[in-house]
Amino acid sequence: QDTISIGFEEKIWKAADILRGNLSASQYEGVVLGLIFLKYISDRFEQKFQELQGDEYADPEDKDEYTAENIFFVPAEARWSKISAAAHTPEIGVIIDEALTAIERENERLKGILPKNFARPELDKRRLGDVVDLFTNIEMHDAGEEKDLLGRTYEYCLQQFASLEGKNGGEFYTPSCIVRTLVEILEPYEGRVYDPCCGSGGMFVQSAKFIERHKGNLRKISIYGQEANPDTWKMAHMNLAIRGLDANLGKVFADTFYDDQHPTLKADYILANPPFNLSDWGQSALQEDVRWQYGLPPAGNANFAWMQHMIHHLAPNGKIGLVLANGALSSQSGGEGQIRQAIIEADLVEGIVALPSQLFYSTGIPVSLWFISRNKAQKGKTVFIDARNLGTMVTRKLRELMPDTDIKKITDTFHAFQQGTLEDEKGF
Repeated sequence: QDTISIGFEEKIWKAADILRGNLSASQYEGVVLGLIFLKYISDRFEQKFQELQGDEYADPEDKDEYTAENIFFVPAEARWSKISAAAHTPEIGVIIDEALTAIERENERLKGILPKNFARPELDKRRLGDVVDLFTNIEMHDAGEEKDLLGRTYEYCLQQFASLEGKNGGEFYTPSCIVRTLVEILEPYEGRVYDPCCGSGGMFVQSAKFIERHKGNLRKISIYGQEANPDTWKMAHMNLAIRGLDANLGKVFADTFYDDQHPTLKADYILANPPFNLSDWGQSALQEDVRWQYGLPPAGNANFAWMQHMIHHLAPNGKIGLVLANGALSSQSGGEGQIRQAIIEADLVEGIVALPSQLFYSTGIPVSLWFISRNKAQKGKTVFIDARNLGTMVTRKLRELMPDTDIKKITDTFHAFQQGTLEDEKGF
């Protein structure tokens, strides 16, 4: 089944990429993801609409019928049928913009979130019409299946854009195999899940997939996130909406250090891949901050500011899984050595996993996973796992950790350590 669905995502990506023309990847991203989103909510609506039409006591135009089931209400002028009919008219851009505006008007949760610039002159309308046709032809009648396929297509396209754009400023799309490793080790079945630099929401999507794989209940987790980049913040809302996940991503997109959107939050699970070695994080204005319990992080590197921000937001039994550049393991500059020592002496570090190189699309920087727990199963002990030789090259430049072998091996080792049954394996 996987080969078929992968082909499906790739087919859409290839077709959509041909239509990109002279637009840069970052400009085109909003076009493709915006259309996938529009098609998704229109199809979900349409399905419920048909159902209500067949029920003589129901009114298919009654908004409450939809919101009750967490389905976005799509007004007549925004339905896909209207858009596909106009695909090859000069007004197609305006019609899509108006559709997105109408959807925002009807759905409080989407206010100010959707990309509305399809009418801009540099977007070739003939090509736009072709992309609309492409999505018109995705007919997945089975609801469960379709929600997943469009969700996966959305994710696949995000991933492809990440590899095209070669993200800057230490911000990288976190490969799903790294996210999955964090999630499988932490096992976030219930409670508050938080990502203070959530990007397009990959940590939350993987947490939800984990719960579904293990037949858990999605209603038992609540999701909190924060993101500083306005476009990425909007994309995260769309990504989560397509997955049917409710989340609190803060009132606005904002800098986590300057404007913490969840100041009183104590989270059960924190999963994050903060920007690597971020230099201008605004230390001078935050000298006396309550979060620096283990020492003031240096102005030139935010790694230990991120880590302390997370520890500050941890519930009494909370756990953190975060990705950090390897430098954080040994750096001495700007008092980092003392901060690290204080965190270790507080018995917070449960384990470190050294990952192989070439896992990221756009950086070769070697990274490790840090696992931090307020209430460690093995007090006074820390497990070190050397996973640098794991993984398979999936392209000439990109390595992946495979779920049933590599990720399972790391996870089993970590859990055996927590249960006190770990057999030491030399070199691993």
